[in-house]
Amino acid sequence: MSITEQESAEMKVVGTRISRPDGVDKVTGRARYGADLMLPGMLQGATLRSPHAHAKLISIDTSRAEALPGVKAVVTRDDFKDQPSEIVAAGELPVNYRDVVRNMMAREKVLYDGHPVAAVAATSMSVAKKALKLIQVEYEVLPHVINVVDAMKPGAPILDENLRTQGDESAPDTPTNISKRVQTGFGDVDAGFAAADIIVEREYDTEPVHQGYIEPQACVASYTEDGHAEIWVSTQGHFLIRSFTARLCGLDVSKLKVTPSEIGGGFGGKNNVYGEPIALALSRKAHRPVKMVMSRNEVFRATGPTSGANMKVKVGCTRDGKITAADAVLNYQAGAFPGSPVMQASMTAFACYALENVRVVGFDVVSNRPKVAAYRAPGAQVVAFGVESVMDEMAKKLNMDPVEFRLKNAAKEGVKASFGPTLGPVGLVECLEEIKSHPNYSVPLGPNQGRGVASGFWFNIGGETCVNMNLSEDGTVALMVGTPDIGGSRASMSMMAAEALGIDPKSVTVSVGDTNALGFNFLTAGSRTTFASGKATVEAAQKMILELRSRAAKIWDISVDAVVWEEGEARPASSNAGDFEPLTLAELAKKAPKTGGPIAGHAETNVQGAGPSYASQVADVEVDPETGQVKILRFTVAQDAGKAIHPSYVEGQYQGATAQGIGWALNEAYIYDENGRLENPNFLDYRVPVASDLPMIDSIIVEVPNPNHPYGVRGIGETSIIPVTAAIANAIESATGKRLLKLPMSPPEVLEAIEGNA
Repeated sequence: MSITEQESAEMKVVGTRISRPDGVDKVTGRARYGADLMLPGMLQGATLRSPHAHAKLISIDTSRAEALPGVKAVVTRDDFKDQPSEIVAAGELPVNYRDVVRNMMAREKVLYDGHPVAAVAATSMSVAKKALKLIQVEYEVLPHVINVVDAMKPGAPILDENLRTQGDESAPDTPTNISKRVQTGFGDVDAGFAAADIIVEREYDTEPVHQGYIEPQACVASYTEDGHAEIWVSTQGHFLIRSFTARLCGLDVSKLKVTPSEIGGGFGGKNNVYGEPIALALSRKAHRPVKMVMSRNEVFRATGPTSGANMKVKVGCTRDGKITAADAVLNYQAGAFPGSPVMQASMTAFACYALENVRVVGFDVVSNRPKVAAYRAPGAQVVAFGVESVMDEMAKKLNMDPVEFRLKNAAKEGVKASFGPTLGPVGLVECLEEIKSHPNYSVPLGPNQGRGVASGFWFNIGGETCVNMNLSEDGTVALMVGTPDIGGSRASMSMMAAEALGIDPKSVTVSVGDTNALGFNFLTAGSRTTFASGKATVEAAQKMILELRSRAAKIWDISVDAVVWEEGEARPASSNAGDFEPLTLAELAKKAPKTGGPIAGHAETNVQGAGPSYASQVADVEVDPETGQVKILRFTVAQDAGKAIHPSYVEGQYQGATAQGIGWALNEAYIYDENGRLENPNFLDYRVPVASDLPMIDSIIVEVPNPNHPYGVRGIGETSIIPVTAAIANAIESATGKRLLKLPMSPPEVLEAIEGNA
C-alpha cells in the first residue's frame, strides 16, 4: 500500500500509545542484560591495560600469572593473528581490520591510556586481578599527542609510521597523523563570497565526549571442543559482533552463534568489538565459559567517545538575508586509529540550507586517545556547533529574527542538498514554523536570560534486514526481528504488524533472534530500525495475508482473488464470491494443519529509501554573572518523524537526545594529565546531566511522510542531538553578549568570557 493510500485510510494502531511490551520486565529487574548470564563452570575475565599514552611494547611475561592457582587462561597479542589492511563497514563508521585487532589487543605499540595488553580468565575476579599484577610488561615510553591541532603540526609524535594521508595528492609520502582528506560541495565558493555583503568567519573547538550509557560493555563467551562457540552480549549489532569476532579468532561465522541481551544504553557506542574476541580466546584456552564485564574506568579509558574537533566556518550573505556562500574546514579526532565521522560531518555541515556555493574540507586525524565510536548522528553534532553559531551571528548582523533567517534559506523539497542529491519531501520549514509559533518562543525574558535557535540534519539509513512472522496455533502472531531493541522497536514492530494485519497489537509478540535464527541483519544504528525493520515487517505481514487468503480460498473452494483481508479476517470479496462467514486468524490457525500446514510470512531485503530528518530547537537560558553557571529554563524541540508510530517513544527520543546534548554543551569533556592519562574516568568527575540539571523539554512531532515507507516513517533517534550545543551557545550570547567558541561551556569558561578574558 502506498503512503497516499495509507494516509486516506484510518489507521487504528499506528499513532497510538500502547503500553510498552518490555516495561514490566525492566522495572521489576527480570530483563536480562549483558552481565546477567550465568553458566556452569564460568570463569571471570579481566584485562591488563596500558598506563601509558604512547609506548613501544617490548615484551610481555605472563608466566607468573599463569602459575597462580585459579588462573585458567592468559592471552596476549600472540593469541590473535595479525590482519591485513581491509576497510569494512562497522556501523556508521568505517574500520580497518588491521586496526581492529590492534585496538582490541595492543601489538607493536600501546597508543592510549587504557589500551589492552593482556587478559586472564580465573575462577574469581579477585584471582583474576591478582594475576594481572603478576604480568610483567616492558615498555619504551614515547612522546604522545592528545590535541587534534597539535597532532597535525610538523614534528608531532607519529602514531603509525605506515600511515599516509589518503585523498590528498599534495600530501608528502612521509609518516603522518592525518589519515584522510575529504571534500564535499559544489558551485564557485570564491565568487559567492565576492557577492556577499556580510561575511562571518569563526574558529571553534569541541572536546571528545562519551556516550555515557549506564550499562558497561559485557559479554559471556563459550567455546566447545567441537569448534563451535557462543557469545551472549550487550550490543547494537550481534551480526557484526559475529563477523568481527569470528574473523579475529579465526573461526567460520557458521561456528559462532551470537545472542543479544537487553541493552542498557548504547547510542552508537556498542557497535564495536572490545572484549568479545578476548573472552572467546580465553574460553578456547580454558575450555570453560568466560564472562567479561568492563568497569566504568575501563569504559571511559578504552571505548570510543565521539570525536572532538577544530573547525573553521565561513558564511557570506547579502543584506536581504540570502546566503551566497558557505565554507568550512574540519579537523576531526579519530583517536588512536583512523576512522572519525569527518565525512558525515562534511556532508551534514550545511545540509539545513539551500545553497548555490558550498565547500567543506575535512581531515581525519589520529592522536593518543581511544579509537572513536559512533555517537548519535556521528560528526553532525560537532560541526553544527560551529555552523549554527555562525548562522545566529549572521542573523544578528542582519537584524533578522533567527528563525526567519533560517526560513529564508531553508532546505526544502526540490533543493539540491549541500552533499549532492536533490531533496524529496522534508520537514525543516515545518519544524521552524512550529518552534516560532510555540508559546515558548514568545515568553518574556528577564535579566541575564537569553534565547537561542538552531537546526540540524541527519541522513538516516536502511540496509540489510530480515524478519520472520509466524502464526501460532491460537491465532496470535510471533514476529522475530534481527535488530536489537534499543529504544522501543519491539513496540513499534508489533504496532506496524498489527496495523497491517488488522489485529490488536497485544496479539503480536516480538522477539530479537540470534544469529542462527535469521539471515544477516545490519545493526541498530543510523536511525534505521523502525524504518527498515518496520518496512520488512509490513512486507512479511503482506505475505502472510496472501497465504491467509489462499487458505480461506481453499476452505471455501473459491479463487484466492475472490478473498479479501479486512479487519483481521478473511472475507469474500463480494456477494458473488459466495455467502461465507468471515474467518479470523484463530480459525485459520486451527484449520492450518488440514489446509497446507504452518502459516508464515517473511522478508529478506536491503531496504532503501530512508527519509532524511530535520529538527529545529529553541533554548532559553539564565546565566549567573557571578559564577558563570548556565541554567536551562526552557527547551523546545521540533523534529520531523515522517509518521510517529508510537508518539510517546518518539517524544522520549527527542528528549533523550536533547538531554545528552545539554551535557555536551555545558559539562562533558575528557581531561588528560601531562602524561596522557585520563583523569576523569567515572561519573563523578565526568559529569553527565541528571534530572535536576534539565528543564521540561517540550517536544513537537512534525509529520511530513516519507513516501518510501508504508506508514511514512523516518528515523528519529539522532537528529535532535545535533542542534543542542549551538542553541545553548546562541542563548548564552543572547544573555551575556559574549560568543563562546569552545565546548564545553562550563562555568569557568562562561565566567572568563563575561569578564572579558576569553
